[in-house]
Amino acid sequence: MPSRRVDPVTIEVVELIGDVVARYHMEYEHAAASHQLTGAQAKVLNMLSLEPMPMRRIALKLRCEPSNVTGIVDRLETRGLVERRPDPADRRVKLAAPTEEGTLTAERLRESLDFAREPLAGLSVEERTVLRDLLRRMLA
Repeated sequence: MPSRRVDPVTIEVVELIGDVVARYHMEYEHAAASHQLTGAQAKVLNMLSLEPMPMRRIALKLRCEPSNVTGIVDRLETRGLVERRPDPADRRVKLAAPTEEGTLTAERLRESLDFAREPLAGLSVEERTVLRDLLRRMLA
């Protein structure tokens, strides 16, 4: 009896996940470039459009050094897409937050990500819910 790690279905699932991730990254990079952003800048802008946050939290979400995030936010700020503002809960902490133009750019960026949206649209709400729950379980 084959172990669960090397059975044919597991191998195919791992390959399919890799293909999905590669296509998503390729489209994300293309969408970012169409807005004159790097993939990392687009990801940070998208995160901030959902919720302003301190640099350390951005770094944790991206799994990178805070100094890398500082450079990304600096470039977004130079373009007028992000601003730094005091955290109302702790004025010693600076939050990175999107400007109005940054929010609009993030919305346009999300709208242009057809690869992620179109295949999911072919699934029912129930199927998308199962997929989401399985992915969450895999990441837990």
